[in-house]
Amino acid sequence: MKKAIIAMSGGVDSSVAAFFMNQLGYECIGATMKLYDNEDIGISKEKTCCSLDDIDDARAVAHKLGMPYYVFNFKDEFEHRVIDKFIKTYELGGTPNPCIDCNRFLKFEKLMQRMKELQYDYVVTGHYADIEYKDGRYLLKKGKDLSKDQSYVLYSLTQFQLEHTLFPLGKYSKEEIRKVAEENGFINARKKDSQDICFVPDGDYSKFIEQYKGTQYPKGNFVDKNGNILGKHNGIIRYTIGQRKGLNIALGHPVYVIEKDIKNNSVVLGSNDDLFTNELKANDFNWIIEKPKESIKCYAKTRYNMKEVPCEVTPVSDNEVIVSFENPVRAVTPGQAVVLYDGDYVLGGGTII
Repeated sequence: MKKAIIAMSGGVDSSVAAFFMNQLGYECIGATMKLYDNEDIGISKEKTCCSLDDIDDARAVAHKLGMPYYVFNFKDEFEHRVIDKFIKTYELGGTPNPCIDCNRFLKFEKLMQRMKELQYDYVVTGHYADIEYKDGRYLLKKGKDLSKDQSYVLYSLTQFQLEHTLFPLGKYSKEEIRKVAEENGFINARKKDSQDICFVPDGDYSKFIEQYKGTQYPKGNFVDKNGNILGKHNGIIRYTIGQRKGLNIALGHPVYVIEKDIKNNSVVLGSNDDLFTNELKANDFNWIIEKPKESIKCYAKTRYNMKEVPCEVTPVSDNEVIVSFENPVRAVTPGQAVVLYDGDYVLGGGTII
């Protein structure tokens, strides 16, 4: 009998994933990753992913399904690989995507390591994505419900990880999953999806960073492309490429953040036209298909909720690529991910630099 560890967040998706695997006859255990204590992130009690409320909900579903349930303490790894990187990326002028790092380093590295130690066969998650084995290679595909598709945050999966991962929700819509949960009396059948970064539940990233580090980031100058001073900003970590709201500066016409000059502690403002670019470079690139020897044409996303756009991708080293767009793309942001697609298939992805 095949054995699977179900990564249970306490939400409806991972709960139904557990139900499906149970129905298929797998020997299952439920596991929630404890990633932080609430006091570590400056909140007393909050409903966030992996909070005590979520652990209670996950345990209740596991109990209903007759599955053993465990909480794995990954706090140190989460602090080092996700929170510290999140802060460092902002300090260096980028805009991080910690959900990608959590999937990469926690779910599909630490949890898979635990899978091997326990001599289990698979890690199962509630992601809306799919895996296909074709011509001797494991391929990552979009989920059927394109409004919930999460393939963008899974581009870092290796061949070993794809071989030992199952996404049982990949061929379902969100409403179908909620219906299954309701039919089986799951406590979280209508639980709201978590929207914010789990360790920043109020969405105020700069406040979190300053509280977490016990430091204040100095004010500096807003400048135009020629270096002329336009006003004062409130700390460089508060701004991201493409931002218009919250600048608190009146120039008589719309302005946007087009660049962050860390060396001079300056935020460069410009017009909407200044936000468009024809090309980007990405590093830490992971190819899910076999790495091409020369340029290929495909489609790219530079943000989670954007439509893929046509491009040409050129590998320039083992883990770096240059992506050239057919038409200029707006607000390409260092620290975010570029993910490549060919139809429903994910070709690979990396970090924009």
